[in-house]
Amino acid sequence: MRVLGVNAVFHDPAAALVVDGEIVAAAEEERFTRRKHGKSPVPFATWELPERSARWCLARGGLGPGDLDAVAYSYDPALAAPVGPDLTADGWEGLRTLFAQRAPLFLRSALPGLDPATVRFVPHHVAHAASACLAAPYPRSAVLVLDGRGERASHLAGVSRDGGLDVLHVQELPHSLGLLYEEVTEHLGFRRSSDEYKVMAMASYGDPVHLEAFRSLVRTTGDGGFRVEPVDLAAFAKPLEPGGAWGAQHADLAATVQRRLEEVLLELVDWLHRRSGERVLTMAGGVALNCVANSRIAAEGPFDTVWVQPAAGDAGTALGAALHVAAALGDRPAPMRTAALGRDWSEDELEAWLNTAGVPYERPVDVAADVAAALAANAVVAWFQGRSEYGPRALGHRSLLAHPGHAANLERLNDIKGREQFRPVAPMVLAERADELFSGGPLPSPYMLFTHAVAPAWRERIPAVVHVDGSARIQTVHADTEPLMHRTISAFQRHTGLPVLVNTSLNTAGRPMVDDPRDALECFGSGPVDVLALGPFLVRRAGLFQRLSSGGAP
Repeated sequence: MRVLGVNAVFHDPAAALVVDGEIVAAAEEERFTRRKHGKSPVPFATWELPERSARWCLARGGLGPGDLDAVAYSYDPALAAPVGPDLTADGWEGLRTLFAQRAPLFLRSALPGLDPATVRFVPHHVAHAASACLAAPYPRSAVLVLDGRGERASHLAGVSRDGGLDVLHVQELPHSLGLLYEEVTEHLGFRRSSDEYKVMAMASYGDPVHLEAFRSLVRTTGDGGFRVEPVDLAAFAKPLEPGGAWGAQHADLAATVQRRLEEVLLELVDWLHRRSGERVLTMAGGVALNCVANSRIAAEGPFDTVWVQPAAGDAGTALGAALHVAAALGDRPAPMRTAALGRDWSEDELEAWLNTAGVPYERPVDVAADVAAALAANAVVAWFQGRSEYGPRALGHRSLLAHPGHAANLERLNDIKGREQFRPVAPMVLAERADELFSGGPLPSPYMLFTHAVAPAWRERIPAVVHVDGSARIQTVHADTEPLMHRTISAFQRHTGLPVLVNTSLNTAGRPMVDDPRDALECFGSGPVDVLALGPFLVRRAGLFQRLSSGGAP
């Protein structure tokens, strides 16, 4: 069966293609439009159709719209609240429902030749659940989905066995852990449904001094659900304007909400384990991108194994909807083998872009060796290799790389990207050496979805990647799945003795991750990045790199 999955509901529009149970392609629309999360200043334009990513997915699979057996749309308007006379009420909810109802016709316009009768609506949280349990390398698992909201709910707990899903509990709105975290995000001056990871980072700078108050406001109900009472956040910290200076009261609020989230999640997974009897937990939904909470679930929860889908946010529902419908049509979905499911370019295409840009470049014998030497000399390298990542984390395909042994590289990278200095950067570590440097989280950890404690003996050796609380959000790099990056880190280790590189996403603040060669060249040209590794080619910023090579300051 040939199934196209589509998310075009709240944010993060995306498309995914599954053929005969195999994941062929998946991509977020933001990588094509350059509008992060598909956000627009116009409220009702935030659920744009992923036209470009859908067309690309079909092209990648060698298909036309008329070749599809089904289109899976990750929202079921029949489950939403009835449409009232005021379409602008409740955050344009009525218009959202009408948009979803007419999605088959909109898709036919966007993808000429598509039969609207092939469109199937998949409940939002079922799509999230399928993106985890059907993509995981396990035939059966307990499934936990938590996010801001779906049609009328914010949470699903269930059991997946041999492609089926038994729902054990659904939490109805208005109670939502994800919406609470979004409200705190906005209260602290960040963008909701976008910057929640900043609250998680800020939490490490504070203390959960309001925990007892939040334990009464946010509590589980003993039946797999929870309650979230209305919270006056201003009673705990004054609201911040975007870019405003934060202080201890803001960090304490972030720490409190983060800690209470972790406690509630531990109670929910304990209930789910008792009800399901399963040993494996699979997770999706925006809350599942909270790697600190994930790590507590893995370390303190009752499950032997915790697997989180790397595109756990709403973009991942495109994949989940496609997998769910494929299974319903009789296919047996194959496990997700990689998050590198997006676009790539041939060497000839990359060289043509370099020639068009008119920049001097070279083709070294071994790009991994040359990049490792540049990094050892404390260069910052823009790394553009292979297929782009599906999901919000750079996993060694669209990355900014740097030397972890220089503490100043944290500030340096945050300056390059134009982002807050309390934000950490992540280590990529050779998988075979990860347990020497990091503990307290699942290993291997190829998708950067858990935090680990940095071994005391290594904290001074790799200070750039050690967060204020002594943790790091690691990515283990394996020779069989990421051979080029593994060779690069191995060569860097021979120069420095460090089996680690700094990795952060290749973008600047407020912009989506770089996806195509033009984006890469623009990002390289807009800031003090020393080297661009574009496929097998290198572009060097001569003045900066020569100064670094001679031992000068960056």
